[in-house]
Amino acid sequence: MRKSFHDLPVLEINLCKFEKPSGSFNELIRKFCISIGLLQPGDSRDIIVDLLSLFVKASKVNRFLPIEQIYKFILDTGKPGVSQSNIRRHLLRLKELEFIEKTPKGYRLREWLSLKELFNELVKYKIEPTINRILEYALLIDNT
Repeated sequence: MRKSFHDLPVLEINLCKFEKPSGSFNELIRKFCISIGLLQPGDSRDIIVDLLSLFVKASKVNRFLPIEQIYKFILDTGKPGVSQSNIRRHLLRLKELEFIEKTPKGYRLREWLSLKELFNELVKYKIEPTINRILEYALLIDNT
């Protein structure tokens, strides 16, 4: 039986809460990625962590990252499962969340914003409307 178009989610968001932040820079980035659903707990293929940390470091000095430089950095990590197609897939995920943007000079964190600012915009423009829609469903159910 085919799924109805109405049963497909418009947006899917997974959020996780961890203990108070501590640890190395990479551990913090990893927990941030898990917290917003970019990575699953226990995932060994964490290219997204390397990508996001690369963008955060480049953003601190307002440096654009050409795709060739991104490929070289990530491929040089020597992690299993690393390929250009996998890197492109993760870049697309970061672009869909509007964390990064592609410019003629290369990729960067969107408008050089901090991760905190980017997450606040994610909450404001994607999570809040989702919560409001869920509340609409709850209200209709309660009134039925």
